[in-house]
Amino acid sequence: MSGGSRTVDDVKSFLKSCQGANSQEWMKFYDGWAESYEQVSGEAPMVELGFKHFVGVDGSQGMLDQAAKTGLYKELKLALLGTEPLPAQTGAFDVVIIVGALDPGFAPVSVVRELCHAAKPGGLVCMSRGDHRGAAGLDYKKDLERELQLMQEEGLWSPVGLKHTDRYMEDPHLNTQRVQELQQDQRFISGTAYLYKKALIKI
Repeated sequence: MSGGSRTVDDVKSFLKSCQGANSQEWMKFYDGWAESYEQVSGEAPMVELGFKHFVGVDGSQGMLDQAAKTGLYKELKLALLGTEPLPAQTGAFDVVIIVGALDPGFAPVSVVRELCHAAKPGGLVCMSRGDHRGAAGLDYKKDLERELQLMQEEGLWSPVGLKHTDRYMEDPHLNTQRVQELQQDQRFISGTAYLYKKALIKI
């Protein structure tokens, strides 16, 4: 694939060829995808919800460069979660959000503790992930939910809500022909959003 503008089909082709890709290989891909990422992903700006002070962290410099163009972020930091510590002060943020990175080959489950540390006492941590098919994805989800429960038992945070959807995102592993064969609702993978509130004082 060439250039800095990747399509949905480019993403699907890469996903088929990257079984077992490590996080560095993924970041190289995202560097090339950065320019068209917003139109492919369809992410809505958090400013619409009233938030004003944003700090962004990504393992892809290309993604950070695109984020800088929005003028939205006060700070942007390059870090590959899992191989480098989260570049954030402890107890600094009202809300900490991670979207789509909680999967095999991206961020390890242990990252959720760093997200919790970055939130202010009483702050919120929101995590969303797609339920990608395959044994690796299922094992990751089990490990993640085990860690979330353990952190709750340790008194680090408490659950606020859990939202499951059958239409988290279009399945990136489907080729164009298969997409055309399926009904609209069959083209999506499910996903889950987890919302936790950090404890005011650790028990």
